[in-house]
Amino acid sequence: MTELVYFLITVATFLIMEGITWCTHKFVMHGFLWYLHEDHHQPKYQGVFEKNDAFFVIFAIPSILLFYYGVEGGMNYMFFIGLGILLYGIAYFLVHDVLIHQRFKWFKKTRNRYLIGLRKAHKTHHKHLGKEKGECFGMLYVPIKYFRKPKLS
Repeated sequence: MTELVYFLITVATFLIMEGITWCTHKFVMHGFLWYLHEDHHQPKYQGVFEKNDAFFVIFAIPSILLFYYGVEGGMNYMFFIGLGILLYGIAYFLVHDVLIHQRFKWFKKTRNRYLIGLRKAHKTHHKHLGKEKGECFGMLYVPIKYFRKPKLS
């Protein structure tokens, strides 16, 4: 396979991960694994780590396995699927934990409309403290209504 194909596999995997993240967040994190995700929805959680951080490990496992099998016997497409998952994981960490939840104080005062829209959508998601009635389960795709400026009355 050519470098272009490997690049396209990586990019496609990154983009597909948004859909996988949405489904996993809605049906797994807000479903049968709520007990791991619940502390993430509690106001004023104090601590360096949350039980919710276990999902970083859970999502890393397929990437690690794909890296392993993607280099065994020569480089193949599985390596680049693993790379797409890894890159999405890095983006998720930077957007969700750094930008939105400010677990690290790196981007405190952004004026970027897209990033502000991400914050608004995630804030809407967190207004529900329970696992029911959630919305905005994705990470990078945000409905257009969160980018509009509020109308003045």
